[in-house]
Amino acid sequence: MIIYGTALLALCHLLGIFLGDLLGQLMGVKTNVGGVGIAMLLLICARLYMQRRGWLPQMTERGVEYWGAMYIPVVVAMAAQQDVVAALRGGPVAVLAAIGSVIVCGAVISLINRMESPAAAEADSVLIKEHRHA
Repeated sequence: MIIYGTALLALCHLLGIFLGDLLGQLMGVKTNVGGVGIAMLLLICARLYMQRRGWLPQMTERGVEYWGAMYIPVVVAMAAQQDVVAALRGGPVAVLAAIGSVIVCGAVISLINRMESPAAAEADSVLIKEHRHA
């Protein structure tokens, strides 16, 4: 049922908020640091894990897909509530987090590109050549 996808999201959300609060305490900040992002990553990982095991019925997957599509509006709404000026006055944590996230994202993208198999890249180039000749 679709409601199971929502229940999975709720579980991931609670765990993400807990981990975000814990991360904030470890950083010395009295706020949640990335709880929604952590929750969405947990949701993606849980979905992939359950799909591989065959534990994710089609209707449940629809519930998960719905909340996955809602990710960007949720993050935008939460970011609109943040006081960026107070965060910057509170210390360099916001600047360090921004720089760190750019570095981590670049490293992950590079890793994903390196993990792509040469056979898949070759197959893509063959398809492109066939498409041009058609």
